[in-house]
Parts: sequence; C-alpha cells; structure tokens
Amino acid sequence: MLKVNSDYCKLPGSYLFSEIARIVSDFAAAHPEVDIIRMGIGDVTQPLCEPAIRAIHEAAERLSRAETFRGYGPEQGHRFLREAIAEGDYRSRGIDVSPDEIFISDGAKSDIGNIGDIISADARVAVTDPVYPVYVDTSVMAGRAGTLGPDGRWSRLVYIPVTEDNGFVPRLPEEKVDVIYLCYPNNPTGTTLTRAQLQPWVDYCRQHGSLLIFDAAYEAYVTSADVPRSIYELPGAREVAIEFRSFSKTAGFTGLRLGYTVMPHTLVGLECDGNPVSLHRLWLRRQTTKFNGASYVSQCAGAALYTPEGRKSVADGVNYYLENARLLRESISASGLKVWGGVDSPYLWVKTPDGLTSREFFTQLLHRHGIVTTPGAGFGPSGEGYVRLTAFNTRENTIRAAARMAENVK
Repeated sequence: MLKVNSDYCKLPGSYLFSEIARIVSDFAAAHPEVDIIRMGIGDVTQPLCEPAIRAIHEAAERLSRAETFRGYGPEQGHRFLREAIAEGDYRSRGIDVSPDEIFISDGAKSDIGNIGDIISADARVAVTDPVYPVYVDTSVMAGRAGTLGPDGRWSRLVYIPVTEDNGFVPRLPEEKVDVIYLCYPNNPTGTTLTRAQLQPWVDYCRQHGSLLIFDAAYEAYVTSADVPRSIYELPGAREVAIEFRSFSKTAGFTGLRLGYTVMPHTLVGLECDGNPVSLHRLWLRRQTTKFNGASYVSQCAGAALYTPEGRKSVADGVNYYLENARLLRESISASGLKVWGGVDSPYLWVKTPDGLTSREFFTQLLHRHGIVTTPGAGFGPSGEGYVRLTAFNTRENTIRAAARMAENVK
C-alpha cells in the first residue's frame, strides 16, 4: 500500500480558520434565529473598486477576440504588472526593487507556504508566538518542526514570544537560526514595529547568514510615520529578506486572488557542498516548474490599482476598514477590556475577561451575542487568553458588534 508523507499526519485537527468556519456553520444551523456577525476570519466585505472592475471587463473582452487573445503568460507574472508594482510600491518611495525581482502569484499565503521548497529540510526555523498558522503548519509539512509537545510547541521550532509582557516587541533568538518568519503589521496581534525595532532583525540575519521571511500583507494599513511599510526600507535588508504582499486586504481581491513576492538578486544561499547559489534563480526554477501563473484577468485588475483613480479607490477602501478598527478599539477599550492593534492594522487583539480561556470567550461571544472571533490559542501557546477580531466588515455590523461586546462586559 502507498506510504504517505507522515509529516502531514503530525498536524493536529484541521486548519484553524477551517475549524472556526465549521463551528460557526454548525451553530448557525442549530440556531437560525441568531443574527451572526462574523469578525473572525479576515475576509473583506466591500466590493471591488470601479477601476478594477473596468480592467476585468476589458481583459475579458480581449480574451474573447482571436486578435487579442492571450494564453499562458510568464509564470513570474506579466511585465505590465511587475513594472507597475516596482514603480508604484517601491521606486516611488525610494526603495530599490526591479521588475524582474517581482513574482506574481495567486496570493501571499500560497507563496509563503511554497517558499520552503527552496530551503533545506534541516533548516532551523524561528516563529513569533502567537503566529499566523501557515508558518508553523507548512514547516510541519516539510519535516522541519519535529514533534508536538504537551505545551503546544514543536520541538525543532524556535518560539519568539510577542506578548503583553514584552510590549509585543519580540526579542532576537538566543541561538542561531536559519529562517525567521516575521509579519508586520502583525497578524494576529495587530501590533507593529518601528524602523528602530525592526533593524536589529535585519542585522541579526546579516550576522548569522539567516533568511528573513517578511510577510507585509497589511502594509497598506500603516499610517504611523515611524513604522516601515516594506522591509527594504531598512539598510541591508536586500541581502537577507524576502517580502510577501497581497492584494486581498488592500483591494478586496480575496475572491479574485492576486499577490506577489519580492526576491532580490542579492539573496544568496549555500548548496550542500558549500557553493553559493542565487535564491532568485531557485525560486524562478520552482515557479516555472510548479506554477502556471496568476490569471491574465486578475493581473489586469491588479495593474489598474496603480492608476491615479485606482490608488484613490484603494486608499478609500483601506480607510474604511481602519475607521471600523478605530470604532471597535475605542468601544472595546471603553468597556474595560484590554485591546491592542487597530491603529496601523485591521486586526484587534483583545484580552479575555475574568480569566476565561480564549476558547471560552470565543464561545461566550458566539452563543450570547452572535459575534464570531478567533480564539487566540489557535495562533500558538502565547495566544491563550486573547481573541482576535477583524475590521473587515460593514460599518453597520461593526457598530452593532462593538455594542454587543460592551453589553457582554456589562
């Protein structure tokens, strides 16, 4: 009989957000009278902006005519979108990134999960705790995590606490690690790091020859002047960092699917014989072998976001969700609960009241008030005692949810 990849069998249960969706679905079926407000999974609610819609229609028209039809495109993305990204997201801000260092994908989650293909199987990986589950789960799948202990930690992963005790500012690993995953603005805590707080991580990677995997999916929500929107704003980052970005939360592309990865030519690793090798070359080889590229239609929609009208539409959408986050933060704080995030981020990290576990508070909010959150324990051991809320909902639902949260505290 066929032998399976036993590392997959080490994964506990199902993926966090799939499990939450199942619990909420079962509750809704059993209680159809409850008005459920979903603030757990980070799915957007506002429709695609007009420039993107027009670009989709125009792209579909071109595909409908023989003289303008397009088939397979470059696996790393169409040149028109890569040039728009290089200019709009980097060069216009004084950051040195070229179009051929940009790889278009169907979303940041895919690339973050797939980047492990070009990393040694015995690499030592460090993750923040709490952490976006994909970093841990894909490390398990690749055999880099070891075994799961009774404390909820994997034996070969290095955990870096990001908690109230350290002001949500992680400390550098005390041991040498090969790969570090960082996400800022942070998912799930909604907290950020300043340039001064982030620079030591770049310096550490340069000193130890480590790779920094930087998830910048929420960079568009940064409004504070001292918080970087790209890791490449920091000196030396091009030598050690890969940056991942997404159009899902910035432009409502959760259904359309589009993202990209920046892989600088200056990134170098070592083969088993000690010879240096370009990570850009390896990633290009991986993508051209295992990925056929994002759809032409979605790439046209993405390029439309870099027009003046598209930029304004994106900014309007981001500001809509930031206002939701402000309303939630102020209401939750006024009710007496401790809350972080919601300033340069669409996520809020709420401490549970009365010593409740994160799962108990999640259940209480769902059953009493129909509010869906995400239990903090699902993001790692240090997430226990918290729940995550998202601002990705309508203004009306956000106001109603804030009132219900306050009522629950009373």
